[in-house]
Amino acid sequence: MRPSESAELRRHMTATSDGARKKPLLPTGVLAGYLRQILLPVAAALVVLVAWEVSVRVLNVSPVLLPPPSMILERLQELFFPLLLKHAIPTMWESVIAFLISSALGIALAGFLSSSTLLREAFYPNVVLFQLIPKIALAPLFIVWLGIGSQSRLAFSVFISFFPVVIATLAGLDNVDRDLLRLCRALRASEWQTFREVRLPHAIPYVFSGMKIATTFAIIGVIVGEFITSQAGLGYLILFASAQAETALILAAILVLCAFGLVFYGLVAIAETVTRTRFGA
Repeated sequence: MRPSESAELRRHMTATSDGARKKPLLPTGVLAGYLRQILLPVAAALVVLVAWEVSVRVLNVSPVLLPPPSMILERLQELFFPLLLKHAIPTMWESVIAFLISSALGIALAGFLSSSTLLREAFYPNVVLFQLIPKIALAPLFIVWLGIGSQSRLAFSVFISFFPVVIATLAGLDNVDRDLLRLCRALRASEWQTFREVRLPHAIPYVFSGMKIATTFAIIGVIVGEFITSQAGLGYLILFASAQAETALILAAILVLCAFGLVFYGLVAIAETVTRTRFGA
């Protein structure tokens, strides 16, 4: 390499490294926005917890009525591995299974209803009608039909959590660009090809919106079932602790439920990001 070429290469590398140093990985405004979204909720939660702790101790509130956060944290540390984790595992597994079943049923039912105007007019009003029935009132029927085992809890959880998936998926399947559908017909694509290549990828954001709601409903369904029939699970533990006036244990179990729900929701959000990137939705 000639000296002139070597000097030119060094100047190019220097300019490139200077540009890399000057260009941050994230713009300052975007980084500040992320920090704001994280720090503000955390600061607000800390303010509430401190106010709760101080108020309970200053007013000398009985722990049976409202224990301070420090007592809840103490109970959480004492009983997490021997008791709370033992009861959390069946609740988590049943919630995840119910969520997966309700998501699959909801997407399948929405695809079935969107395939024909006649089918939609015949069945969609009945689906809505079933959802207008108070869910708690039907819980004893699931026990009569399926017994006191996990089957009744799973069925009840699926029953109350699949409806948001149906509604959201159906909205996504119906909101496809009409020009794309006309193009598919012009290219003589079958109904299945149109559904697989156009309608379903377009509906992905809607599907995951319904699935995010279903995460909460699946957990609620399992907890309600555990209130009624189970001998294990966080719902059973909450009911048992309430009979013993163990308010700190009740709130500790609820805290574990909140943590699980947050992680569950986050995993669905990550799956949405990956899926939308994969399909370009």
